[in-house]
Amino acid sequence: MSEENAPQEAVHGTEAPHEAPHEAPHEAEHRHAHGAPKKIYLISYPKLVFLYPTFIAAVVCGVLTWINGNQQTSLSESFSLIFLGVMTLNLVVLTFDFPRTTSLTLFFFVAMVIMGLYLLFHFKPDLLPIVGKAIAALKPFANSSFFFLFAAILFVFYLAILVAVRFDYWEVGPNELLHHHGFLSDLKRYPAPNLRIDKEINDVFEYALLRSGRLILHARTESRAIVLDNVLFINSKEQMLTKMLGSLQVSLRDDDE
Repeated sequence: MSEENAPQEAVHGTEAPHEAPHEAPHEAEHRHAHGAPKKIYLISYPKLVFLYPTFIAAVVCGVLTWINGNQQTSLSESFSLIFLGVMTLNLVVLTFDFPRTTSLTLFFFVAMVIMGLYLLFHFKPDLLPIVGKAIAALKPFANSSFFFLFAAILFVFYLAILVAVRFDYWEVGPNELLHHHGFLSDLKRYPAPNLRIDKEINDVFEYALLRSGRLILHARTESRAIVLDNVLFINSKEQMLTKMLGSLQVSLRDDDE
């Protein structure tokens, strides 16, 4: 009886290792389905989206000026100065790039010097009478209609951007990279395996405003890189792409085995 049982134990001992390789691909597919997103949408926005602080300032200053009765007083003039200051800083962000913290520190230093000189000659005009008179003559005033019209124009542009990006965006799937473009939904396909991704943050201001940056996609069949500027919330996009591509590579390795 012991000799008859010995072959059975040997058979049972050799069956167990054959079941493990069949379970591994199933678990890998399960992780791919639940651990990584199925689709990731990438949109390159125009730089106009970074003007939203100016839009908010126009709405707030318009409301405050309207509450003040649209009268040209020192208070309403201060609202106009605040709006001009916010718009100036916003235009600086759109015009120049600040890739490092040193350039950012230099910018704030220059801004503080200009603001300090303005306040100095505003409260002590006798230090330099010519400069003091010039600053005293600066009394900008805009009524609430100006602020609301300015905000309405920006709002129309934002609506146009929301419509435009629906006809030009990228879709990253488990097996391919798709470029949707044109009003007739033209489509171009790229293979997703071996897709390499580079992330660049060229402007610390733009990153601070909307966590935006540049994504560079290197498709296997393309000699030129695909550059997507002003991708919002770029860190989360990069993490999702890394998780998807890493899961894809695991699935491919399991299939090869």
